[in-house]
Amino acid sequence: MAKKINTYIDLSTEELNKALQEKKEALFNMRFQKSLQQLEHPMSIRHAKKDIARIKTQISAINKRES
Repeated sequence: MAKKINTYIDLSTEELNKALQEKKEALFNMRFQKSLQQLEHPMSIRHAKKDIARIKTQISAINKRES
């Protein structure tokens, strides 16, 4: 299985927080669309959750290095 390239490694904490907020809003919208049966690709919810986890992990790693 191919590894996914983490595109969040080179970002600063502020950029990561902004990306995190955007992903959370997108996830909320996808869940809303799913409840109305308007979501074409249900797997996109899973991908969004994993992206949120990647961003949170990167933020945690940055905070750990700084302290």
